[in-house]
Amino acid sequence: MDLRKKTLCASGFHAPERGHIDILEDVLIDIGADGAIRAIHRPGEPNYRSIREAREETGELVVLPSGSYLLPGFVDLHVHAPQYPQLGGALDVPLEVWLQKYTFPLEARYEDLAFAQRNYRLLVDDLLANGTTTALYFATIHQEATRVLVDVCLQRGQRALIGKVAMDNEDECPPYYRDSSAKAAIDGTRAIIDYIRSHPNNGEGRVHPVVTPRFIPSCTDAALEGLGALAQECGCHVQTHCSESDWAHGYALARFGATDTKMLDRFGLLGRRSVLAHSNFLTESDMELIRVREAAIAHCPLSNAYFANAVFPLRQALEKGLHVGLGTDISGGPSASMLENSRAAVLVSRMLASGVDPALPQGERSAAGAAQIDFRDAFYIATTGGGIALDLPVGQFQPGYAFDAIVIDTTAEKGSMRLFDQVEVDDQLLQKIIYTASKANIAITWVGGLKVH
Repeated sequence: MDLRKKTLCASGFHAPERGHIDILEDVLIDIGADGAIRAIHRPGEPNYRSIREAREETGELVVLPSGSYLLPGFVDLHVHAPQYPQLGGALDVPLEVWLQKYTFPLEARYEDLAFAQRNYRLLVDDLLANGTTTALYFATIHQEATRVLVDVCLQRGQRALIGKVAMDNEDECPPYYRDSSAKAAIDGTRAIIDYIRSHPNNGEGRVHPVVTPRFIPSCTDAALEGLGALAQECGCHVQTHCSESDWAHGYALARFGATDTKMLDRFGLLGRRSVLAHSNFLTESDMELIRVREAAIAHCPLSNAYFANAVFPLRQALEKGLHVGLGTDISGGPSASMLENSRAAVLVSRMLASGVDPALPQGERSAAGAAQIDFRDAFYIATTGGGIALDLPVGQFQPGYAFDAIVIDTTAEKGSMRLFDQVEVDDQLLQKIIYTASKANIAITWVGGLKVH
């Protein structure tokens, strides 16, 4: 059911702006040959009936069955592609131990291209089945294995942003898994940028290159400075970790006497296409700097519960006007599902707002200035917010945007949704989807109008 040069008749939801759910009921979505939305026609508009009849006559009309609802594809802003084999494991130690004991040894194995090929295919297929149409990927330090990830995403049809990880600091990176020098880290990044941009199967720009210093502890000053200059030169996206945990946040303060955010800015790594994962320990001035630079935050609520030592103040960031999207942080977070991470975003915001210490009076438990979000904000950051963060036309249904979408089948026999009464197409139905749908309810995934699951 490929939809290029077709018109889809569907009901569903998107969130074109924070706090507003646009309810789509029997809309007609015209999709061009390039996979972009050409027009959206709503019942009640003067030409709706004639357009629908014309598409039926030419065989261009595709109608979603009853009980199926259309959502924008999910945008996952933080995925460590090589860590998929340890998803759901190795969550029993602090971040700095987890990296050295479990994660670096696993990532080092991607020198084996057969290992990389097998795991990356499984990961991309599973994410597409979970409705993730766009993913921002950390790869490994390996040139060839990173190219394998690029090839797999192009073969499978996923929209992806991929970076070879740069990490050259001998003090924090083991000898078996690091770039041999700052120059090697920078040159390797440039080579991947060239590979992606010249790839014969990437004419539509489905895959984008990303400058990827792992985080400040893993990189020397020379590497950070060189990668910042390269990002300015190539106009690429940038991704890194920012103030993730007590240890990571304290490391930058001890080394530079300044926060991660301020140092990333000094090294030229903070800009409109920069995505900062976690960012749990931002100061007020950090938030303001991120807002001014128009950078974005990848909020990873599940992962933060295991490694952050803090809860990111999501609503505060949104109300300050920061760009925020949602990330699974595979494998720091134990789920590849953006639906589960959406639920986690609501859950942790409620705990931050209500407080967790029963020994304190109710009015004193809450963190200062904390306020909870609801399913609307969670849906927004999983879709539209992610598209805005990446500065890409994805995450919502608008003319000119890519038709990246999923179909939620509320009647799926093995799904986790149950609709007990006649359900109106309203935001309460969307709430039920966000809170109760599962992978089994995702019947179809389209990227650029092409069916990929």
